Amino acid sequence: MSAVLFDVPGPKARTRNVYLNIATIIVVVGIIGFILYRFYESDQFTAQKWEIFTFPRVQQTFLKAIGATLSAFAVGAVGSLVLGVLLAFGRLTDSKWVSRPCYWFTELFRAIPLLILMMIMYYGLPSAGVKGITPFIAVVVGLILYNGSVLAEVFRAGIESLPKGQREAGLAVGLTKGQVLRSILLPQAVRAMLPVIIAQLVVIMKDTALGFLITYDEIMKYANFLGSQVQYGSPVVPALMVAAVLYVGMCLILSGLAKYTERKMSSRVKVIKAKAGMAG
Repeated sequence: MSAVLFDVPGPKARTRNVYLNIATIIVVVGIIGFILYRFYESDQFTAQKWEIFTFPRVQQTFLKAIGATLSAFAVGAVGSLVLGVLLAFGRLTDSKWVSRPCYWFTELFRAIPLLILMMIMYYGLPSAGVKGITPFIAVVVGLILYNGSVLAEVFRAGIESLPKGQREAGLAVGLTKGQVLRSILLPQAVRAMLPVIIAQLVVIMKDTALGFLITYDEIMKYANFLGSQVQYGSPVVPALMVAAVLYVGMCLILSGLAKYTERKMSSRVKVIKAKAGMAG
């Protein structure tokens, strides 16, 4: 089957691919080495610039910043998933009074940059007389509105990609259209679109970094504060490197948990299919 889908590379092509891979590795290593060398030449690895990260108070504050980042991510992720499902169901309903508003809501908030949404929440609403908008609320609401609209399209596309026979079979046995969506189509769509959903959750995690622009006390805000400490050599690059490592670590953990869930779901589906085959 693989030979039908594409041409199997011959000996010359395989040799050429090996050389291209080696050249790519050399180029990437060279770029990374050049960047590290420039950091070394500009004294970014001196003890003075890294001393501030050895203080217990700084480490404790970084832990609090990580907690604030994870809190915004958790609320934003759950809210985005719920909003995405509701908007997807609204888009798929037969009533134009529901589907049209859901369509324009999705298109509107998917087109507005997330940073603008956060600034509207934090700076715009209070100037219009709305009180009680904290940086946390502004970050979370912005994350939910933007990413929920993106996930709505993911869920809608996943549901519409399923065979129409499943929907017709559900309606034939007496289920309502809503029950068919909730019980039959949505679980399958989630499994099919899980890689895209995971990627969007990682985006939500990284987008929490925009909160420092509206004074939310997350990782980037504290890293920016540490980088401005002149008495320690203004360690801007070290602070950003620490923040980058923290974000990469959290995103890798999130991806690992999501892939573990995906494997468990796949194995459960295989067991169910095997039992159904034995019963048949």
